[in-house]
Amino acid sequence: MSIQKYRSHHGEKANQQRAPNHVAIIMDGNGRWATQRNLSRTKGHRKGVESAWEAVSYCLENKIPVLTLFAFGQENWKRPSQEVRNLFRIFYLLLKRDMGRLLEHNVKLRIIGDRTPFAPYLRNTIQESEALTQNNTALTLNIAINYSGKWDILQAMQKLVEKHQGLHALDVLEKQFEAYLSFQGQPEPDLFIRTSGVQRLSNFMLWDLAYSEIFFTKALWPDFDKNEFDNAVSFFNQCERRFGLISEQVSVCSNIES
Repeated sequence: MSIQKYRSHHGEKANQQRAPNHVAIIMDGNGRWATQRNLSRTKGHRKGVESAWEAVSYCLENKIPVLTLFAFGQENWKRPSQEVRNLFRIFYLLLKRDMGRLLEHNVKLRIIGDRTPFAPYLRNTIQESEALTQNNTALTLNIAINYSGKWDILQAMQKLVEKHQGLHALDVLEKQFEAYLSFQGQPEPDLFIRTSGVQRLSNFMLWDLAYSEIFFTKALWPDFDKNEFDNAVSFFNQCERRFGLISEQVSVCSNIES
């Protein structure tokens, strides 16, 4: 379904709810979806790309400003080499073929993760894609590839130490450290979604998810549709986000804001 048709057909219910500022998703279950249908795992990953575009469409329609999709973790290099090659081919073709869709819908693309192992042609394509979309404002789409939460914390600490040589450990401030994390400058995810029924973080955004509401669904990623996203947003709207306060304090703050 095209983005425009998706917008007109699916926007009404979620528009009645409070939208998260940043949704982070572990897109789990492509391989199992394919296996259940006697298809190759690669076909499952390709079907998963369609679900990713539907998630982008949903965020555009419902004015969710930031979407992060976990596409490939550093631990995923342990998978069969052919599957890894196919995954990176799908990613490369996505950048080359679908850039027009991002530009058309004013989507800013950011690739998050360690690019060191990537072939030069892929690193160049990533840089070109980010440059082309850097001024877009409707949605920031983060794709985490060759990413891990532990790596992100470690590389941030390494950059901090390199930048501020001689800095005493007790003098390091939280905001100072956060400036070197991969997602710096963006709101922390207020809603985290994982598909396929698995209930763990899998080394994803370990620092950033500290106060996220967590929604698990049994739907495999290729089956994650508008209704599933609506369910996640409805769950988010039922959560009382206290950030260490008690309910009475939250109620007072809400009344003041309104």
